[in-house]
Amino acid sequence: MKPLTIADSATIILGLQDEIRRSEESRYDHRLHGVLLVAHGMTCPEVAALLGDAPRTVEYWIRGFEEKGLAALREGERSGRPRRLSEKHLRGINAALRRMPRELGLSGNLWDGKTLAAWIEREYGMDLGVRQCQRVFRQLGFRLRKPRPAIAQADPERQKAHKKNSKG
Repeated sequence: MKPLTIADSATIILGLQDEIRRSEESRYDHRLHGVLLVAHGMTCPEVAALLGDAPRTVEYWIRGFEEKGLAALREGERSGRPRRLSEKHLRGINAALRRMPRELGLSGNLWDGKTLAAWIEREYGMDLGVRQCQRVFRQLGFRLRKPRPAIAQADPERQKAHKKNSKG
């Protein structure tokens, strides 16, 4: 029987690895296969090369499996940097975002990342970056609005006639 091959296998391998990383369930299955291959006698570096993972990663899977069984291969809470903003802070930010920045002693009429960062610094003494503040907007269900620039010396009646949604 003629051996089967896959055309452009390097690209296919990368695509399949991306697909495995896409869901918790497939990552769990991936780890199961790694442990199964080691149980069949392959070394961690051999399994790692075959599956496209680092040898140290496969070693973590095996050690975890030996200590805790299948539960160690499931996705768990990942350690990371603790949140700087507590739920209480987020409630305060949510309330502030429902008001105009000028009402809270800030400049501008619309909230943006820079304005929110300044308010958080003043209220909570935390120095959050603009990008982090933009994430807070999304987390709280707000979207950033940018003001439309007014055209200098434009005739408002002529502008109204050209608007898509004008009723004229």
